[in-house]
Amino acid sequence: MSAPRYTRTAILLHWVQAALVLTLLGLGWYMADLPKGPDKTATYALHKSLGLCALVLVAVRLLWRWQHRPAPLARVTTQERLATAVHHLLYLLLALVPLAGYLSASFTKYPMKLFGMPVFKAGWADETINGMFNALHKGSALILAILVGLHVAAALYHGLRRDGVLARMSPHNSRAGTALE
Repeated sequence: MSAPRYTRTAILLHWVQAALVLTLLGLGWYMADLPKGPDKTATYALHKSLGLCALVLVAVRLLWRWQHRPAPLARVTTQERLATAVHHLLYLLLALVPLAGYLSASFTKYPMKLFGMPVFKAGWADETINGMFNALHKGSALILAILVGLHVAAALYHGLRRDGVLARMSPHNSRAGTALE
């Protein structure tokens, strides 16, 4: 029996978001030490474009999750409460990090582009406001990276326990069930 369509969609959205977030975190750390020049400019442009994609994707995921809620658990343990809290914080940061990045870029003198196409900027050139949003972007990205590490550690824990939680979110899930994402 195959997984329900809503579950396969949730799994796909989860893994696309995971790949995007890991790429963005890697690019963010990589580009921070690049010297000024065409490589840094191109890396920043890619980071901003992928960040805008991440912002749209998290909006899609939140809308999907709102319309396709998982079945309630029969009993809720402390571990499940903690997992729910971490998931909520992950969703918050998945939205906050790219939103803060977008707002930071909106308050620079540089045009904003999505893979070369102009994008509306919500602000004007202002170094102070740019700095505030940039600090929020970097700080929340660091917290997101820590939570992603915790999320991966929890997935490995469930994989070692073979309790079905990791298998439920596997891209190769062929069993019916309700996705956590």
